[in-house]
Amino acid sequence: MKDAFINYHLGNYQELAREAWKKTRKDDVARRIRAKDYTLWSASPDEIVNRLGWLDAPGQTLGKIDHIRKILAPLDEKKIKDVILLGMGGSSLAAEVFSKVFGARANYPQLIVLDTTDPAAIINIAQKISWDRALFIVSSKSGKTLEITSLFHFFYNETRKRKGADAGEHFIFITDEGSPLAKTAREFSPFHVFLNNPDIGGRYSALSFFGIVPAAIIGMDVEKLLNNAKTATDETGIMLGAALGTFACQGRNKLTVHLTPRWKVFGDWLEQLIAESTGKAGKGILPVLDEPVGDVDLYNKDRVFVFFQDENDDFSRIKNLNATGHPVITVRIKDDYDLGSQMYTWEIATVVAAYFLGVNPFDQPDVEATKIHTRKMIEARQKKKSAEEQRPGFSNADASIYGDITGNTLTDVLNTFLKQSRAGDYICLQNYLSPSAEIDGAVARLRAAIFKKYKLPVTHGYGPRYLHSTGQLHKGGANRGLFMQLTGENIVDVAIPEDLNTDRSFLSFGALKDAQAQGDWRALKEKGRRIIRIHCQKDAVIFLKKLTASL
Repeated sequence: MKDAFINYHLGNYQELAREAWKKTRKDDVARRIRAKDYTLWSASPDEIVNRLGWLDAPGQTLGKIDHIRKILAPLDEKKIKDVILLGMGGSSLAAEVFSKVFGARANYPQLIVLDTTDPAAIINIAQKISWDRALFIVSSKSGKTLEITSLFHFFYNETRKRKGADAGEHFIFITDEGSPLAKTAREFSPFHVFLNNPDIGGRYSALSFFGIVPAAIIGMDVEKLLNNAKTATDETGIMLGAALGTFACQGRNKLTVHLTPRWKVFGDWLEQLIAESTGKAGKGILPVLDEPVGDVDLYNKDRVFVFFQDENDDFSRIKNLNATGHPVITVRIKDDYDLGSQMYTWEIATVVAAYFLGVNPFDQPDVEATKIHTRKMIEARQKKKSAEEQRPGFSNADASIYGDITGNTLTDVLNTFLKQSRAGDYICLQNYLSPSAEIDGAVARLRAAIFKKYKLPVTHGYGPRYLHSTGQLHKGGANRGLFMQLTGENIVDVAIPEDLNTDRSFLSFGALKDAQAQGDWRALKEKGRRIIRIHCQKDAVIFLKKLTASL
């Protein structure tokens, strides 16, 4: 079955999808979405009626393009070379997609997205940018996200050391009217504050200022992108969401996404949108990204496959999966500006899938749990109190492992933990190691080995980034995850200024990252999740190779 740019290869699930599509017409879903009818998702309007502005974002943002260009025009005179976006989750992911898909364009600056508290990553950016020709975008809907506030304090103070009273000229801000950041921005930046529509939630903000301002800065044809989004029909997204939602209700709740290489980063945006919107009330759809294509007998009956394809892709994989009863959906890509229509379509699809699951797609009720534990640990540090120390259940020269574990060797400990898995489970690697190509490769090999042995989906996310993406599903979805937290020593560290224009500090980025890892550990334990923490004592890449070999 075909719908616009989406093909459905559903086999025995075709009739189930047809019934779901009939239900959307019977329940008048298309009209009710457009009417912003909160009763589609909840008896209460809370965190719904003030979160539906994204429906109008393509047209509204199109009407502001001249305003955006006028504000950004002075950048040409400043000869900006490096644009560093300080953001997390919905405030950064769309910009990262646009940057990596379209790349650095001639006569335009490069965009660097910094969405981590890892001190090594922060130092790396600080060392490689051209400070005289740098522009920082401070991007936060709430204006009080801890990570973004910390990054802003650090980079503003570093800029002030170099540029003095002119430091504010190197900063622009994207936030909501009335946020703490909006007030601060007006005091410290003579440049500009972009005030976004407050009725747009973070993960639905790609086609608003949060995505479009960075896209314009790097020279994208933003009118083409937004017009492309306007061509996407609600019906296409409704059909997609109805299929995904009803399949999830039948136990096929692992959405396995395969992307063309140049669109790989789109998966990160999609992951947050789907996981954070649907992962609550013991339900949810788990996106599985970057998974190696394996033999069909490695996949359990909890999968739905989505392939983003161009004309050069291998279609034999689809036939093989279909032949073994897995539903497969293919999405045709014509050019990179299809990102506009895809983003809008998947936003519609996500809220419709949530309707079938019976959850509110706009709240994130379990995210606060990790933040609470993180704040407690930071407050204890500020008061110079020691937090309750965890004791490892296993330790050798390479690593210490924490949690409810048994075994006298690394092999015993790891496999005993993973053997707890049941049909319908998944394994999640929560990675607080410093990001690098070497770590990425080692983790990919570990994922592949676990997948091959246990025939379960294996997901991966860097912390604290994943806390703003899949963290809601980990705690709010069904208790189906086995979590392996990967931590290590901070080889370098960076102090977080307590405020702007001061060097006073009681906290470092390394300590903040450690507090976030332990905070999420405690939140997951409170939820009764199965979790171990593996702390690398020495070279993390070498240890990950040993961990892979131990399977």
